[in-house]
Amino acid sequence: MDEQWTAELPIKNIKSITSVSGGDVNEAYKIEADDKKYFLLVQRGRDEDFYAAEIAGLQDFEKAGITAPRVEESGQISGDAYLLLSYLEEGVSGSQKDLGEMVAKLHLTHQEEGKFGYHLPYEGSDIRFENGWFNSWSDLFMDQRLSQLHEEILKRNLWSKQENKTFNTVLEVISEELNNHSSEPSLLHGDLWSGNYMFLDDGRPALFDPSPLYGDREFDLGATTVFGGFGQEFYEAYNDVYPLDAGAAMRIEFYKLYLLLVHLVKFGDVYLGSVNSTMKQILSKR
Repeated sequence: MDEQWTAELPIKNIKSITSVSGGDVNEAYKIEADDKKYFLLVQRGRDEDFYAAEIAGLQDFEKAGITAPRVEESGQISGDAYLLLSYLEEGVSGSQKDLGEMVAKLHLTHQEEGKFGYHLPYEGSDIRFENGWFNSWSDLFMDQRLSQLHEEILKRNLWSKQENKTFNTVLEVISEELNNHSSEPSLLHGDLWSGNYMFLDDGRPALFDPSPLYGDREFDLGATTVFGGFGQEFYEAYNDVYPLDAGAAMRIEFYKLYLLLVHLVKFGDVYLGSVNSTMKQILSKR
């Protein structure tokens, strides 16, 4: 890190700054200072509003009693957005049961007016979803997620005419199923894959890097199925606290497809095989 840049941070007596893993979107650093340790995220060339939704999500988690990093400070330095968080010490292992119970607790926090969406947009490195507020989960998911991803895929010529035809059929299935399913607007993590949770040094689970919205809780559970990292004990504990409705297994495939489409747009046709396999799975259950 540039010393002139770091001198602008609202931290006194920085002892060390170490680059750490921060996902595919941000630069990430561990900062040790006289008073404590911090976790720093940096997004080059972006306005400080880039982190607004993540900040709001972490604050919502705190209100809901969910263990997560605490927001210390945010702003912009030399044209770069930054977010300063409390540093969580990672442990060796933890309980999938505890993790499942915590995610269920998160989902039991509902939007007071029964609306789906969020007051801030989703901001990725190259994908943006406006969110907004909807009376129907189907409208939000179809219009503010799948429709926009579909447009990007066509714009980037990422699949064939046959694959596009298949996707349009899948959209019909999703629309019909969601319109027949009663959803409640739960507080969602929004990107609940294995890279966005950890077990602390005392064994407690913690969530971080949220892309928050109020939506159908199966959206988060679909994300957990894509890259692994969630065991059977997680799902059993979740279901004990907040039992899933009939037909959840099929609908979870919709949200698995969503996350794979996001990765198709971001990383290209390396994800095309998984997208096609999931579309085939959805159509096989219609």
